Amino acid sequence: MNCEEVKEKISIRTVLESFNLFPVKENRKTAFYFALDREEKIPSLSVDFVKNKAFDFGTGKSYDVISIVQQMNHCSVSEALKYLESFDFSMQNEFQNEETKQKKEYKILNVREIHHPALIQYLKSRKVYGLKNLVKEIEYEMSGKKYFGIGFFNNSGGVEIRNKYSKICLGKKDVTLIKNELNISNEILVFEGFFDYLTFRNLEKKENSNSDYLILNSTAMLFKVEEVLKKYNKISLFLDNDTNGKSVKEKIQNQYKNVEDCSLLYVDFKDFNEWGCKKCSQ
Repeated sequence: MNCEEVKEKISIRTVLESFNLFPVKENRKTAFYFALDREEKIPSLSVDFVKNKAFDFGTGKSYDVISIVQQMNHCSVSEALKYLESFDFSMQNEFQNEETKQKKEYKILNVREIHHPALIQYLKSRKVYGLKNLVKEIEYEMSGKKYFGIGFFNNSGGVEIRNKYSKICLGKKDVTLIKNELNISNEILVFEGFFDYLTFRNLEKKENSNSDYLILNSTAMLFKVEEVLKKYNKISLFLDNDTNGKSVKEKIQNQYKNVEDCSLLYVDFKDFNEWGCKKCSQ
């Protein structure tokens, strides 16, 4: 597949999501994202889902799916094409025809306690089966096919879906803020994903924590809670040991006082859950 075909047949939204980039403001045809090459408080990257292109009002630079990969991975065109090989080429631009639009729709069919053996095994493999009451089994339909996964709801009613083969969000992307039972706390614990949160709760000694919990569900969601974090006297970070996690950690450390970097505990691991899996197996 050549460059022009890739630009036409791979959704720009999908490429941005592969880098944990999500819209700050959006409607059906367009959206605003934060810039690809710098930190900012007001999003300046305008994405046109109809044309499958983006424009940065701060620099005047235009992007397609290939140049986005080049910018994010600092790579050549050929390397960007190799990165995009793993994408579903059947996912056409969602505005090319009505049939494609229908394929992108979903329906949640059932929400219940975790029962499916595959999901039970997956929770056990992540060493958080004991916390199955904090997640749900979600059965949903997409592109005319039925799927199921472990579901974790965010503050906007969207649901993060995970299983051995899938990592998606149904509905609006948002953070999940969990208040302690007393609803009064001076400390908040920040996690990147809900498996890290479950790992902490699994290892936690106290049954009733006095801390609040914030699960970002994506590092791109930090902008939603910048005012919320100001309310706490202490912020404890359990972020991933990758580029995105380190970037968010530095941003929080520069913006707030009394920030504790708990990633030092699992510095040799990808994330807190991976460390927790190792610890629980010893």
